[in-house]
Amino acid sequence: MVAGICPVALGTYLAPLMTTTLGLIFAVGVLAAGGAGMAGPAVLVVLLAPKTGPVVLVLAAVMGVSFLSTVPPTAGLVAQFFGVRHMATLFGLVLLTHPLGGFLDAWLGGQVFQATGRCDIVWMPDIGLAVAATLIHLPIEEAPMVRQAAAAV
Repeated sequence: MVAGICPVALGTYLAPLMTTTLGLIFAVGVLAAGGAGMAGPAVLVVLLAPKTGPVVLVLAAVMGVSFLSTVPPTAGLVAQFFGVRHMATLFGLVLLTHPLGGFLDAWLGGQVFQATGRCDIVWMPDIGLAVAATLIHLPIEEAPMVRQAAAAV
């Protein structure tokens, strides 16, 4: 059990350190795209590779990195686009989608597995969502939103 938790913990620890350092070089949208884009190819490799312990441990490490590598860039983008006044509320809403998506993925995965006896059917939409998230993040420009002054009533 410890061998399975360690790669995820290592990836989770390294992700913010990597994104903070890389944030000095790359645009925030590119960092968020990179974090989102890691998961899809990793899952595809696991689907094609033999199902061995080391393969699963490498997937766990990559998923640990990809899970939290999007947090610093996303927080930065929320603050940049909407300001820090409502940062806690907006970022809380952003982070709420991750556990909801994880729950739905696990629940639907269980339903599909019970119905078909196969897990790979569930992984294909995950790969597609990772690709979509990557493509959505790439065009993000780091500029604050322009707000118009409220009209006096």
